[in-house]
Amino acid sequence: MAAIAAFVLFQLYNVLGKKVGRQPEDGMKKPPRMPGVPAEPDAQQKPETPVDAATAAAAAGLKARDPSFDPTRFLDGARQAYETIVRAYASGDREALRPLLAPGVMASFESGIAAREARGEKDSVEFVHPPRADLEVATAEGDRARAKVLFLAELRSKATSGSGEETTDERRTAELWTFERSIGANDPNWVLTRVEAASA
Repeated sequence: MAAIAAFVLFQLYNVLGKKVGRQPEDGMKKPPRMPGVPAEPDAQQKPETPVDAATAAAAAGLKARDPSFDPTRFLDGARQAYETIVRAYASGDREALRPLLAPGVMASFESGIAAREARGEKDSVEFVHPPRADLEVATAEGDRARAKVLFLAELRSKATSGSGEETTDERRTAELWTFERSIGANDPNWVLTRVEAASA
């Protein structure tokens, strides 16, 4: 009986002592997070960049309603959206524009692109320098968050007419863009709802 018991324990050790199936891997990558969703806390993460007094004051209205609002991260995302939208409008890339624009703004942009295509014109644009983005105000009205950003940019555009003539133009722009999103919604991303000319 002792020999049989020893044999059984030996077989159990052989089975339970082996790694069965997939095991956790060292250095396993974290799953990608969706845009606009805060990352999980990281003990080794560097401290956030301090927010200047003007930006903090502009964000106070929204932070009172949504303490998770990070003006620094928001401005980084708004700057990227600005560059994407400007380039996409110039090239007529409707698919790139659609998820970033409110329906009314998309309709206006679509009209401009269609008119340019009807004339047989083509445009492209590049930024001479990275655009500057300043938060003017961020507020909450009901369940809507609204943020206005002043963009200052220096652009170089190339236009090709229907006859094939090319022209290059450099200009500075100052525009006030309004972004909105629903507070507490599953989709945390902002969309552009209005574009206004501004003074530099």
